[in-house]
Amino acid sequence: MSIPSIEQAPLSEIKAFQETKLAALLGYVNVHSPYYRRLFRKHKISVGTITSLEDLPQIPTTSKDQLQQYNDDFLCVPKNKIIDFVTTSGTLGEPVTIGLTDKDLDRLAYNEAISFACAGVVEDDILQLTTTMDRRFMAGLAYFLGVRKLGAGIVRVGAGIPELQWDTILKFNPTYLIVVPSFLLKLIQYAQAKGISLQASGVKGAICIGEPLRNQDFSLNVLGQKIKADWDIELYSTYASTEMSTAFTECSEQQGGHHHPELIIVEVLGENELPVPDGTEGELVITTLGVEAMPLIRFKTGDMVVAHTDPCKCGRNSLRLGPVLGRKKQMIKYKGTTLYPPAMHNALNDFNEVESFVIEIYQNDIGTDEIRIKIAAKVASDTLLDQIKDHFRSKLRVTPNILFSPLAEIEKMRLSKLGRKPISVIDLRK
Repeated sequence: MSIPSIEQAPLSEIKAFQETKLAALLGYVNVHSPYYRRLFRKHKISVGTITSLEDLPQIPTTSKDQLQQYNDDFLCVPKNKIIDFVTTSGTLGEPVTIGLTDKDLDRLAYNEAISFACAGVVEDDILQLTTTMDRRFMAGLAYFLGVRKLGAGIVRVGAGIPELQWDTILKFNPTYLIVVPSFLLKLIQYAQAKGISLQASGVKGAICIGEPLRNQDFSLNVLGQKIKADWDIELYSTYASTEMSTAFTECSEQQGGHHHPELIIVEVLGENELPVPDGTEGELVITTLGVEAMPLIRFKTGDMVVAHTDPCKCGRNSLRLGPVLGRKKQMIKYKGTTLYPPAMHNALNDFNEVESFVIEIYQNDIGTDEIRIKIAAKVASDTLLDQIKDHFRSKLRVTPNILFSPLAEIEKMRLSKLGRKPISVIDLRK
C-alpha cells in the first residue's frame, strides 16, 4: 500500500485539506449530534464562522467526563445503524461506549492498513495477533480489519500463553507480531528455556502497543533495549485510543508515530488550553474526521505528548507524536518533583530481578501525593531493595516507598475490570 498523497503534501496543502474536512464535520454534527448541537447553542457558536484550524479554540473542549455523562448524546445515527459496540478500557473512570457504523468499520480498517504499511508490512507478510478480539475491545478488531484490507495474512491467537504463541510461530511462520512489548520478554524467556532459536523463528518485526518503547529522543528505553539484546527484530511503536479510532504508528525511521491528516485533526494544548510551542509537552486534543456514528470535536485524550513537525525522511510531511509521557490525571507531584508513571516503569525495568510490579498513587493526611510501589522479585533481599531505591534517587531524584509483595498478589492487582490488558498504575487519589 502506497503512502497516502496527502501525507506527502506541503504543510499548507495539508492544512487546507483539513479545513475543508472540518467544515463538513461541523455541518454534520450541527444537524445530527444532540451533544454538539446543544454545545453550539449554549455558546452561541455559528459553525459557518469557523473556517480555519486557528478558529477551533472558539469551540470548548470535550472531556472524558462529558463523554461518560452524556454518552448517548454523542451518537449521530439511530442505534439500529450501529454495527459494532465497543467500550474504552476505563483506566481512569467508567468505560465509555463507542458505536461504529459500517462506514466507521471501513474507516477503522483503512486507518490500520496505512498504519501497518507505515511500519513496512506488505501483502506477503503474516501477522500474529496476541491481543484479544473479544471483551468489547476495539484494538483487536481494528488490527484484524486492517490486516485484511492490506491483503496480508493474520493468525488470531489472543493474549497470553507463551506455549501457544510459540506453537503458532513455529507452525505458521508469522513475520510480524502485534504485541504488548513486555510480553515479548516472556516469549524470549520461554524460547530460551525450551531451546527455541529466536533468530531462526522468521519473525522480523513487532508492532508494539500499550507500552512505551522509546525515550523522548527516540532512542530505545530500557524495555526496548532488553528485547533487542536477545531478539534482533525491528520494534515499531504505535499509539491509539478507542475514542479517536485512529493510530499513530512509526515508520522505518522510527522517529515518532505518524499523523494521518485525512482521519484526525491534532492539537497539543497547555494548561490554558492554548497551543504549546513546537517540541513542548502538552495534552493531546483530537478532532475526528470521517467518523459517522460518534465524531468528537476537540476531545481531550488526557495523554501528555510532544509533537514534531519537521519532515520525516520517509517522505511524509505530517506531524509525528513522540512517546506518551504519561496520563495528565496520573501526573504526580512528589517531594517537589513532577513524575509520570512511565518514568518509574523505565527505572524498574533496569532490574532483571523484578518479575512484576504495581504503582499505587494516593494522598497522605495533608493532601499531598504519595507513591507506593509493590514489587515481586525472583529473590527479595535488602540489598536489592537498596539498589532499587538508589537507582530511583539517581534517575528521578526521589525515592518512593518500595516494598516486596508476593507475585500472585501483584498479578491479581494488575487485572483490569475488563481483563483486556494489565494495569500497572492504581490511582487512589480522589
